Amino acid sequence: MHHHGYLWTGPKERFDNEALRRPPHPDPPPAGSKLELIQRYREVAAEFPNVDLPPLETAYWLIKPRSLVRGTWEEAKEAAVWLGERLAEHAPRFASERERETTHLAQLANAAAAHLHSGADVSYGFYLERPSYLSLAVVTCAPNRSHSELACPVE
Repeated sequence: MHHHGYLWTGPKERFDNEALRRPPHPDPPPAGSKLELIQRYREVAAEFPNVDLPPLETAYWLIKPRSLVRGTWEEAKEAAVWLGERLAEHAPRFASERERETTHLAQLANAAAAHLHSGADVSYGFYLERPSYLSLAVVTCAPNRSHSELACPVE
């Protein structure tokens, strides 16, 4: 088991485009469906695996391009350290003063280490200076507990 780190920052309005943050339904629209529905399904099916937006389900980072992996670690503690460093790096831009507190950031990093050690994924999101958003995730790989069918993007 190992862990991959992902980081995304960008406009909140782009982050809010949920259609591109979820995988397409496994079954395409039935024959005879409205052309608009068929075109939208095709768009999402083509773009979801390639778009850099954070997926709604953390494990789906694993199907995104390998270039989006910001780091890979064998140990959960190492991945949590990376996560803690990214939190500290972005904390001055957090919209919420409470979220900037070093004690709170340390608690998040410690909780992440425990979750990752158990084989779970970790995903945090923060509003930055408006209207931006930060998404940080560490995904457990080989296998992923919630989606064991997803292949490792690095192997």
